[in-house]
Amino acid sequence: MKTDLTDTTASKINKALVQARRAIGTPAVGMVLTLVIVTDEENAYDALKAANDASREHPSRTLVVIKRVSRTPRDRTKSRLDAEVRVGADAGAGETVVLRLYGEVSDHAQSVVLPLLLPDAPVVVWWSVDAPRDPAGDPLGALGQRRVTDSYTAEKPVEELKARAESYEPGDTDLAWARITPWRSMLAAALDQVDCEVVSVEVAGEEANPSVELLAMWLADRLHVHVRRAVSAGPGLTQVRLETTGGPITLHRSDGAMATLALPGQPDRAVALKRRETSELLAEELRRLDPDDTYASALRFGVDRLGGIQSASQRPEAATWTPGELPVRPVQDSAAAPAGKPVPADGTAGDGDASRPTPAHMPPVKKADPQ
Repeated sequence: MKTDLTDTTASKINKALVQARRAIGTPAVGMVLTLVIVTDEENAYDALKAANDASREHPSRTLVVIKRVSRTPRDRTKSRLDAEVRVGADAGAGETVVLRLYGEVSDHAQSVVLPLLLPDAPVVVWWSVDAPRDPAGDPLGALGQRRVTDSYTAEKPVEELKARAESYEPGDTDLAWARITPWRSMLAAALDQVDCEVVSVEVAGEEANPSVELLAMWLADRLHVHVRRAVSAGPGLTQVRLETTGGPITLHRSDGAMATLALPGQPDRAVALKRRETSELLAEELRRLDPDDTYASALRFGVDRLGGIQSASQRPEAATWTPGELPVRPVQDSAAAPAGKPVPADGTAGDGDASRPTPAHMPPVKKADPQ
């Protein structure tokens, strides 16, 4: 069921939502969160489709904020709010309100969104394109417990990662990080099967793919070894090669669907490593509303080293670098750090307690663990 409202207000939109729920026979609100999508007219359809698909796992009220560009100076001084209310089959497993803001009201989108938030429910803000430099400092971002961006949609993804590291606040996350979850899980499981120490790592993928950079930084942050960033034709991530004292471990994917895992002394095996849709990535991010400390640690590691190699006189450890390589971060005193323990790829403690975060810095252990 769809209801169009022209030159309306937040109060009228709330009334339309109540009337629409009653009309389809579901007056109760059974949603678990509010998802605020900030997008433009060009990308609104794809973003809304991904949100509707994700709502089948996370029933939510979806508020789509579209700031329309006024063509003339006179139109810029006029404020107008148009809305489209969708419930039932047209809104996935929740309800949707598409907000189109014209004129000066575009600069005060948070005032329009605030009265439409579900009471006593978490808020997640997702910028499908054109995310602000400081998501937590954005007026709309300040409304959310979680703020989701996608550096892959930026014109310069590596520069976007730098900006994310500089402005990071607990609750920030990136769909580029969610894209490497299967890779992190597979690599952690592979290292659990061998008794060796990782010496160096090479990560290969598309040149302008931020997920490749994040995976490289995560490995360097967790393993405390040199990680070389190689460029391939793609699609996306194509290979991770870990040189260990027992022989190389490789995870290679050439077609974006199936990968080959090779371990020392074991036959090669095929593993499913399909590139996922945006709806699956969004659903993964909606599963957790607490800060992702593992993402924060990986993002902040070496983000200042992505743009180039500095000379040895500028950094003491730079004397051992090779071109395209991320340097080793000095390992902290192991006496002051917690005992090493295998950690699953989601960043939680390995004893099954999902509430315990992974330590940001892990001491060196004999059996290297990328988590």
